[in-house]
This record gives sequence, C-alpha cells and structure tokens, in this order.
Amino acid sequence: MFDLAARLHTIAASVAIAAGAALTDASINPGNSGGALVTLDGKLVGINTAILSPAGANVGIGFAVPTTMVVSVMKQLIAHGEVQRGRLGVGIQDITPDLADALGLGDLRGALVANVEPGSAADRAGLKTGDVVTAVDGNAVRSATDLRNRIGLTPVGSEIRLTVKRGSEQREIEVTTTSESRTSSGLSGTLLDGAILRDASAPESGAAGASGVVIESVAADSRADRAGLRAGDVIVAVNRTPVSSVTELRRTISKAAVAALELLRDGARFLLVIR
Repeated sequence: MFDLAARLHTIAASVAIAAGAALTDASINPGNSGGALVTLDGKLVGINTAILSPAGANVGIGFAVPTTMVVSVMKQLIAHGEVQRGRLGVGIQDITPDLADALGLGDLRGALVANVEPGSAADRAGLKTGDVVTAVDGNAVRSATDLRNRIGLTPVGSEIRLTVKRGSEQREIEVTTTSESRTSSGLSGTLLDGAILRDASAPESGAAGASGVVIESVAADSRADRAGLRAGDVIVAVNRTPVSSVTELRRTISKAAVAALELLRDGARFLLVIR
C-alpha cells in the first residue's frame, strides 16, 4: 500500500513538472477548482486545478497553477482581454540520455532545438537545429516544457536573451517574441482558420511514420474547432496528398472548399472531412 502511494506520488510529480503545475498533498476535493492554495501563514502559492483520484475523492495528490503563472495571465487579461502567448518559432524537445550520448552533450541540461521555422523570430535571430537552449535571461532551463512555458508567458514583443550551446561553443542570442496568432495568418479564411500550426519535429515524424504538421492550439468556436480538430493532432495528408510542412499545407488548403484530412490522434490514424 505504501509502495503504491509512493509510486502514485512519483508519477504525479512528473505530471506536475511536465505541465508546469505545483504538486500538493493539501485536501482538495471535487468542486475546489479555482480556489486558493495557501500556506499556513496565509500566503497564496497557487490556484487549485485538479486532483489525481482513483475513486473521486481526495487521496493527497493535487495540482495547482503556480502564482507566478497566475499573475502573468492576470496581467495579460487586464491589458489585452486575452492571453497572448509569446512564440519563437522553434520545435523543441527534452535531452534524453540517448540523445546526450549521440550528440556528445554529457550531462548538459536544457531544451534541444529540433527544428526552426523559416522566417520565424528564432530564424531571424540565428537559432539553428541542434542548438541547446540552457538559459533564458540568465535563468537555467531544465527541460523543453520549462522553456515552452517561459516563452509562452513572456509578453509579446519582449526581447529575451537565450544562452545557447552549439557544438563546443556557448553563445548569447537575443530574440524578440512574437504572437502565436501571427503564425497562422496564412490560414485566415481557409478551412483551418483558427488553428496554430507548426512543422512536426523529427521525433514526432518518427513516431507518426511520416512527416506532417502539428496543430499546437485551436481557437474556441473557430472554423477549425467546429470541424473537430484538436490541439495535438498531426496532419499527414490532405486529399491523399502527403504534407510535410506548414507551407505545403497552406498551399494545398488555401482555396479548397472541402478537404479530407488524414490525421494522427492518440496513436490512431483516421480521415476527417472538413468543409
């Protein structure tokens, strides 16, 4: 029993870290989402979000959005009426032991750049595939999720300094974040209006067995949302024509009135017709 509880806490901690959430054993029950997570001396440390519960009741494993993230979101809502996530235009991944061995990275920590979108902020700043981002504005980067969260919560138009390891050299690269919405401007008015897309990274293409385009997010009640597309879907073909990049997909979909998308979702491959 104690071994099972320890394993559950270990798994939950991994989930919390991956999502950028805080893990707590405070008594959180259904209906508590949105409530305050406070310390014994009354300091707010997070907003309760979810629990890991086999039976629907509290078992001592809960998740909360950290106050640092809450404050950032709050400021953007007050200023813009929406959350404008910063973006660089790179595909990133964690450094696994196998990758570290293959690339000779040793015990280097950070986020590996898997691809750079042509014309993106990252491309203009000089980031290259194979670079390892180890710090943002002097603060160490622990993982790909860590970097993604930091960039996403950085106000659009902010200039940040990335510490990058390229081969045996360490470089400082300054880059200005752009808005996610700008990356999908070529899809406005098309069947995929409302979707944020990027080229699939090498590991994602390997898992799919083909190159493709990843849907990073879908705006609520947009044309893409109403068609049934979801964040995380991978588009590998349109009307039986393979697509390996956002550029190819835009060209294929730009004037189409109806299209059959070949999608990968949760390991399953299927066709979705959009009009």
